[in-house]
Amino acid sequence: MLTCRYGWLRLQPGDRVLDLGCGAGRHAFEAAKQGAQVVACDLDLAELKDVRALLGAMTESGEIAEPAGGWAVNGNALSLPFPDGAFDRIIASEVMEHIPDDAGAAAELARVLRPGGTIAVTVPSWLPEQICWALTEEYHAPHVPGGHVRIYSESTLRRRLRDAGLKPGAAHHAHALHSPYWWLKCAVGTTNDEHPLVQAYLKLLIWDIAKAPLVTRLADRVLNPVLGKSLVVYAEKEF
Repeated sequence: MLTCRYGWLRLQPGDRVLDLGCGAGRHAFEAAKQGAQVVACDLDLAELKDVRALLGAMTESGEIAEPAGGWAVNGNALSLPFPDGAFDRIIASEVMEHIPDDAGAAAELARVLRPGGTIAVTVPSWLPEQICWALTEEYHAPHVPGGHVRIYSESTLRRRLRDAGLKPGAAHHAHALHSPYWWLKCAVGTTNDEHPLVQAYLKLLIWDIAKAPLVTRLADRVLNPVLGKSLVVYAEKEF
């Protein structure tokens, strides 16, 4: 389940790609399968271990073919362990909302992006996020360590990127069908995974991801502009 659109990112085979805050690695895996040389970067060592193992398995099975490749690197968004201009493309998916100094993180991302390179930054969308915050304090900081520290409007995210020296361009929303799932979680308790309504909706999402039926794909497309769980903004580093 990808959030950013690789065509909009202008991803090409052979590109050097940074997936910052890679989590379980979904964006890194797809970029490597499309021929990129990918660095999956995260603070969570346990997740990085799993990402490294799966990248290795994909290489051995031929899903990732040379010269493409994938590496897992531990790193902090405010002090990235890479030289200036190291990457052609950057994906920062659902990261910025966790970082108190998001301006500093945006500056680091701009630093390691080459001139002419592109970046996709995704954050929780304003309206779905407002509802989650209103439903429970269990969802966000300071009540949850490492939780979301702010709610972004599109204009705020664009301003952060411009202030870092990037030129924001196209944008879209994604995953409208996921918003009600998180509202349910917030309503019944974010750790109450066994609640029948949460379980039922999770089964729907898993079915949708696995089968991608036309009815849910159309619903997602129609609802995304208003209810999309994620906002994606693409930007370029000018020469």
